[in-house]
Amino acid sequence: MNRKQFFLSIILASVIGGLVALAGVSILSPGDKVVTFEEKQNTSLVNWLKDDKFNVPDGINFVASASQVTPAVVHIKSKVTMQSSSRGGNPLEEFFEFRYPDNGGQGRPREGVSSGSGVIISEDGYVVTNNHVIEDAKDIEITLYDNTNYKAKLIGTDPTTDLALLKIEADNLPFVPFGDSDQTQVGEWVLAVGNPFDLTSTVTAGIVSAKARNIGILRNESNNNLQIESFIQTDAVVNRGNSGGALVNLSGELIGINTAIASQTGVFSGYAFAVPSSIVKKVMDDLLEYGTVQRGLLGVSIQDVSPEFEEYLGKDLGVSQGVYVAEVNEGSGGEDAGLQEGDIIIGIDGVATNTVSKLQEMVARKRPGDKVSVKYLRDGKENEVDATLKNISGTTKIVKKEAPKLAEFESVTFKDLELSLQRRLDVDGGAVIDEIDNDKWEEAGAREGFVVTHVGRDKIKGANDLIATLKRNKGEEVMVLGIYPNGQKSYFEIEIDK
Repeated sequence: MNRKQFFLSIILASVIGGLVALAGVSILSPGDKVVTFEEKQNTSLVNWLKDDKFNVPDGINFVASASQVTPAVVHIKSKVTMQSSSRGGNPLEEFFEFRYPDNGGQGRPREGVSSGSGVIISEDGYVVTNNHVIEDAKDIEITLYDNTNYKAKLIGTDPTTDLALLKIEADNLPFVPFGDSDQTQVGEWVLAVGNPFDLTSTVTAGIVSAKARNIGILRNESNNNLQIESFIQTDAVVNRGNSGGALVNLSGELIGINTAIASQTGVFSGYAFAVPSSIVKKVMDDLLEYGTVQRGLLGVSIQDVSPEFEEYLGKDLGVSQGVYVAEVNEGSGGEDAGLQEGDIIIGIDGVATNTVSKLQEMVARKRPGDKVSVKYLRDGKENEVDATLKNISGTTKIVKKEAPKLAEFESVTFKDLELSLQRRLDVDGGAVIDEIDNDKWEEAGAREGFVVTHVGRDKIKGANDLIATLKRNKGEEVMVLGIYPNGQKSYFEIEIDK
């Protein structure tokens, strides 16, 4: 290399080194370089999905879950008594809201059919479904995946969660194992399996859109504060007939019972809601063991914390989320634990309870006598106490289901009207026509399921009271007044044998 080439090499190396140095300073100095949100997020989310708490399957495959669950989802048909529509009639009947079965074109009560889905949860034939699928049913028929039909026995219902437990006499049935809805995450893939529009064994897919949703659809028959709405929201397609069907994860585990859709038209329009398996399992265990749900109550009236609620109260609560205690019932578990009006509950058993629906879900898993750890804020200070839950009567005893009393008169069997139905129908007492084996009564307009509230001017308290009243009127024609389970009032006239 000659001297000229040597000096040119030195100059070129110096220029390149200077450029590299300037580039390095530009990169390392804050300067005015524009960083986009996409770049910020990409930087922040590097390896985010590799955390062990996220379950990202190697290729999303619905086939295994669908093939496992579909044979265990059943079609349910239930027969209910319906009142025929009026075609005119006596204006006095309209005024008093009572209808005579054969007057003014008013047809006799007829049988209707309600349809829905159910999920087999044990190999010996126990089936979970929605209460509204079998509510007021006279007969319940279940059709399995292989088209085998069974008559179902109603074990118990819980209108406050819209769940019911049925039993068919069969063995070695496929069933869906319970999953843990607490571990279900927003964004997780799920399948909805049911019988929409009587199309059996339909599978749809979607993701969990939200959890602990309260949409205000459940009618509570006993107390307006007892309904439990903490739904899993999903965008899997659910339609009429899917009610009572399965919501499962990709492992084929039951994480919810499909219950409702958000729709103005009655067909799917984007969102569906399922009762989480954490509640389903507890309710099913109660119905199996006791015949009725054991509901443990904290005994407080509660309200979601929100800017609107703060404005209503006219004060700053100091938090943006939580459950405000508006009232503490006397003698309740909440009062015994020292909770006061104005406290803000923020946790139950170590789980954050930012909404009323989440708090209700956590407490609904317990029974009377169980203890829960309650974390709450008072004057901005965090406190924690143990509270013993009580039943609706204010004790820690297990509630027993009492069989309705039956009474017979002229080959017609009557039974006492359950307290829950009394409250739903807004009647005091009453006797239900359970079975009719008398043509004269049927021709007069009597129907199974009809609730007798009065005989003439005499108010009926129960089945035995009805029998005594009828016996006092032997040889006379009496007017029997009452109401059907759908709320339609009616009456008929019958001559009592001497």
